[in-house]
This record gives sequence, structure tokens and C-alpha cells, in this order.
Amino acid sequence: MNTYDMTGRVAVVTGGAQGIGLAVTQRLQASGAKVAVWDMQDATSGDFNTKCDIADMASVTEALAASVAALGPVDILVNSAGVAGPNAPVTEYDDDAWAQIIAINLTGTYNTIKAVLPSMQARNYGRILNIASIAGKEGNPNACAYSASKAGVIGFTKSAGKENAGQNIAVNCITPAAARTPIFDQMSEEHIGYMLSKIPRDRFLEVEEVANMVAWIVSAENSFTTGAVFDLSGGRATY
Repeated sequence: MNTYDMTGRVAVVTGGAQGIGLAVTQRLQASGAKVAVWDMQDATSGDFNTKCDIADMASVTEALAASVAALGPVDILVNSAGVAGPNAPVTEYDDDAWAQIIAINLTGTYNTIKAVLPSMQARNYGRILNIASIAGKEGNPNACAYSASKAGVIGFTKSAGKENAGQNIAVNCITPAAARTPIFDQMSEEHIGYMLSKIPRDRFLEVEEVANMVAWIVSAENSFTTGAVFDLSGGRATY
């Protein structure tokens, strides 16, 4: 396993208490980074943990200040926190659920990036990785809010990547297929079966596979690619 060298780097992983965020946290620590975990759940991973509601800019600002005080300026941000929401057709979709999913998945990504970018720009270094979804490319039926939020993350990544391309700051995203994590608890068995049926590899993604790809994308070795969308769909993606 290539761990890359992240000695001296400080990373923030949102949603790092479980699932993909936990795997990413552990992978970055194995590479030598100090990791601050921002999550609404109690976290046992990371070098510093703080409760953070990424949909609330005041909470993000507070978490950033605490993390910088504990570990130093942030070099790496991985946006892993997210919710799937209920499964229902558009005409029956719950309006409150729509608002919550957009607030966490899309506005939360905006909030965290807006918070960490000024310091990265001042120091001419930063690596930002947003975890979008294959649903953001293809749109899953009965998951309009999730699909829309992740499509928004893809567009936002491209915009932020271009804005910061003149500096040593990379803003990229990945579009993974489904991984069997606690987010499945929010989905119907029918929807889970639909997602599996669309993956040519005929299995769900492993969280360690996500962490392996993330490790390179947020490493110093990734010095050219920015505003990019990396496929991790097991062959499902058509573009």
C-alpha cells in the first residue's frame, strides 16, 4: 500500500465518525497526517474530534477555529458527511427532507470549503476532495434530492477548482457507487437492490477502496489535476 507522505499535513474529514469518512480518516493517519474529524456523531477516530453541523456556517467556523488551535492550519479537506434521505417519487417527496438533504450535502460542502480556502490561498497550498456520487451523474429514481445534491457538488467542484487553479490548490471530487455503510439505513431494500443491479462488478464498493483513491487525490503528488471528477462506480458510469 502506497501511503504517500503526509507528514506535517493537517486534514479535516467531515463525517469521519463512521463509514467512508472513518476509512478516509484512518488512511490519512497512516500516511502521517493529523486529522480533525467533524461529525454530529461521537467519533473515536482522528487526532482531534469536534461536533459540527456542516449545514450551519457558524458551527463550521467554530469547528475550524478549534481544529486549527489543536492541530494547526488545514492543508486537506475531505467532505464525506452526507445523508441519503427517503426514497419516493418527486410528486410524493417530503419537502422538509428535500431541504435537509440539500442543506447537508450541497450547502454543507459550500460552507466547509468557504471556511478553509482563505488560509489555503494565503499559504499557496491545499487539497480538497468532495465525495459526490454516481447518482449525481446519472440520477437515481426515487432519490431526487440526493441525486440533485450530488450533481450540485460536482458542479461546485468544477467551479472552485477553476477559481483556484492558479495556486497549488486542488479541488476535486469522486463519484462512487454505493458502499454498504450506515447510510443504507435510510434507504429502502428495493432502492438498495436497484443500485446493486446497476454495478457491472456486481458488488458494492468497499470503503477502503474509496480511501485508497482519496489518499492520492489529496496528496502533494496530485499537483496538476483540479476541478476533476474521478469515477469509482465499478463500471456503472457512462461518462
